[in-house]
Amino acid sequence: MQNLFSRYPMKTAVFYTKPYDREFLQKANQGPHQLTFFESRLTPETVSIAKGFSAVCVFVNDQVDAVVLEELAKQGCKIVALRCAGYNNVDLKAAAALGIPVVRVPAYSPAGVAEHTVGLMLTLNRKFHRAYNRTRDGNFSLDGLLGFNMRGKTVGVIGTGKIGLEVVRLVTAFGCSVIASDTHRNSEAEKLGLRYVELSELFRVSDIITLHCPLLPATHHLIDKGAIDQMKKGVMLINTSRGPLVDARAVKNALKDGKIGYLGLDVYEEEEGIFYENLSGKIIEDDLLLRLISFHNVLITSHQAFFTKEALQAIAETTIQNLTEFEETGACANEVKAS
Repeated sequence: MQNLFSRYPMKTAVFYTKPYDREFLQKANQGPHQLTFFESRLTPETVSIAKGFSAVCVFVNDQVDAVVLEELAKQGCKIVALRCAGYNNVDLKAAAALGIPVVRVPAYSPAGVAEHTVGLMLTLNRKFHRAYNRTRDGNFSLDGLLGFNMRGKTVGVIGTGKIGLEVVRLVTAFGCSVIASDTHRNSEAEKLGLRYVELSELFRVSDIITLHCPLLPATHHLIDKGAIDQMKKGVMLINTSRGPLVDARAVKNALKDGKIGYLGLDVYEEEEGIFYENLSGKIIEDDLLLRLISFHNVLITSHQAFFTKEALQAIAETTIQNLTEFEETGACANEVKAS
């Protein structure tokens, strides 16, 4: 097929970009598309920036609601390209009604997210972060650093897609007993010895619970007070999936009374405007987040589980391929539609 882009490059406004986004997207692009990078998020206040562009490229914290989509349609936008797997920040029904296809990157380095997940488990358990800070200050005491053996512990995996499967592989290698809950069974996971159970049983018997399911109306605040009440006292809870899966206020209360013994979050339901930003010289106004950070048994990372060279390369290459496929054929295999 003749390369159309030498004559008709797709003008693409890339929102909420950091230096690493520019680096990997430019390397993957190699000329076919005309990429213009903006540091600002896409919101109703910034959507006018996209005037004159035939495509917009967005990330997890960009606001792609009905108001924004209507304005994009008026400005001539033909496609919204997500450089992520999740699409809960997009009003898919509004996009469909306006005739704007939405494409995404369905998977990028599941192993990287799984490794970060297990890294949170190990760090919380063996307290690497606390030991690192102590020894740098000349404190070589072991008091307060007691951990437990992973071998023999029960790990409950909620969601056994590509990332959940990788987590199963890793924790199985530690000698953990693995159970899972999902609406769809993964035969590869079952071959590893995983056993599917009802969610209530998973809550009741797991020593460690890790979330790898999508954010849907049915999974919003999946971990709430009712769920926590069913869990073992001292349970470890890990979330590297979507922030709103966890009711952060309920989790804070469970940390205070010792019901949750360890908490590892790479995502947070009110992370917009906080995660990915350097706020070291500013006042953080989110009191709940500050309270969570204050607990010695809480470890929070800034939505970095995906952040590997391999993942950024895959995201950039798939994003460019999605734009190319749409420009050449008018369709894209990675389009996501309203259910």
